[in-house]
Amino acid sequence: MTVADGSSEPGVRRYRIVHRTTYRYSGAVTSSYGRGYLLPRETDRQHVLSSEVTVSPAPADMSTGADLWGNRDLFFHVTDTHEVLEVVGRSEVAVSPPDPGRLRTPACLAPWETARPAGPAGALAVDFVLDVRPPEIDDDVRAYAEKTFTAGRPIAEAIVDLTHRIFTDFTYRSGSTSVSTRVAEVLAAGSGVCQDFARLAIACLRSQGLAARYVSGYLATNPPPGKERMVGVDATHAWASVWLPDGTWLDFDPTNDQLGDERYTTVAWGRDYADVSPLRGVIYTEAQDSTIEVSVDVAPVDEEFSAAGGRSDQGDRTP
Repeated sequence: MTVADGSSEPGVRRYRIVHRTTYRYSGAVTSSYGRGYLLPRETDRQHVLSSEVTVSPAPADMSTGADLWGNRDLFFHVTDTHEVLEVVGRSEVAVSPPDPGRLRTPACLAPWETARPAGPAGALAVDFVLDVRPPEIDDDVRAYAEKTFTAGRPIAEAIVDLTHRIFTDFTYRSGSTSVSTRVAEVLAAGSGVCQDFARLAIACLRSQGLAARYVSGYLATNPPPGKERMVGVDATHAWASVWLPDGTWLDFDPTNDQLGDERYTTVAWGRDYADVSPLRGVIYTEAQDSTIEVSVDVAPVDEEFSAAGGRSDQGDRTP
């Protein structure tokens, strides 16, 4: 994928992304520590052309690095007294489409049981099989998963089925949950938002001994005439990814009943939301109240797409 001079292979999409988070406090904050994931990562199909994060007031200390899984993390410490804190991530990325024949590869056609990580090839995926703390996998999760994971079923077919079942069985309801909502609560309520559906899918996969990771990023769409706008647009988005027997990963999005493609920009992945939350931190203040405003503008550079903007439903946390 050649992008440095503005050219690209057919199908490559370029996006300019602005992720703005504004905290307002009812009193003075004397010190604010923040950590988060606002810088997209490099992948086999995604190239980061530029990226930066600005913080206002200007921090006394700010650094970026890489975490255990290669995500680009951010740390900052603001020492100027303030009542408003603004953090803005700006990036330009190029994302290439997946191989159109990916579901017909031997790894995707293999029985799902063979996708349980084992031996040297699966060593890097073992962490993604383990349940989180407190545990999310219970008898109800296992029962829901077992309807999809019948003996010998091809792994890709099972993933497509699970994606469709979650999309069909659950209702997307903005604001119905929080970042602390448990998978069991989502199962009982039959509703949630994108992060809930991703976490439910991940719990189902892990209940069967499969490796699954939580993916945080953005979804850009411009629906064709007569088609409905997809849920999750104009906000940070979350989906899931499953490990395949050849060591690759397959992204899937239960919120929108589809596999990942060039419309998805990946920021970070981890075992759960808490590993890759956009922002979290600690403040020193006597203020009694605070508010948070989050907006995400995903402006496709490609002429056949249009800009988008909106609010996050992934629950950025107030430092």
